Amino acid sequence: MSPFLIDPALRIRRAIHANDPLLAQRILKSHPNMLHNPDTSPRGLSNSNLHLAASLGHTEVGFIDSVLALAEHNPASIPRRDARGRDAIMEASLGGHDTVLQILLTWDPEGAAAAVSRADADGNTALHFASSNGNLLVLRTLLAAGADPDRRNVWNWTAISYSATVAAEVYLKGLVAEAQRKKLAQRESEKAGGVRVVDQPEA
Repeated sequence: MSPFLIDPALRIRRAIHANDPLLAQRILKSHPNMLHNPDTSPRGLSNSNLHLAASLGHTEVGFIDSVLALAEHNPASIPRRDARGRDAIMEASLGGHDTVLQILLTWDPEGAAAAVSRADADGNTALHFASSNGNLLVLRTLLAAGADPDRRNVWNWTAISYSATVAAEVYLKGLVAEAQRKKLAQRESEKAGGVRVVDQPEA
């Protein structure tokens, strides 16, 4: 490599920081191995490009396209952890990036239910992160994916205990109550038994 060329690993990170999806896609096309590219610098916390993209949360369509491209071409990077044990789904939840979160949950190779149950080194799940920042849309998405609101971190705190505001706490409690009502109704329906459909024999 010429001494005047910037290392592709650095160029792809600069493109993500600048929210330049065209440049990021060009770099990835010529250097597909840069999908992994963990940042091993002390400040990088071993984050992959997907972690970085999720944590920045640019709202431009190009950003969503870039996250989708990374998720489609390297879904194994979604559950990859940084030095704190956080994955891209936790970062997206912390930042309140609901569309990004939905993409990551769709492409996560372990499935959405397993993805929302992963915890960082302190036992915090994506739901803890979303609650701590009052990200209401993200809370709904995580609960719909099967996040456990009763899950406790190493300090014995649930996501509800971490609510950033009273409004976020009330909203999350309402979502949890709604989910419990649906489960109860489903159980009652199963106990009562459904109508059995029998195919009619042909004449």
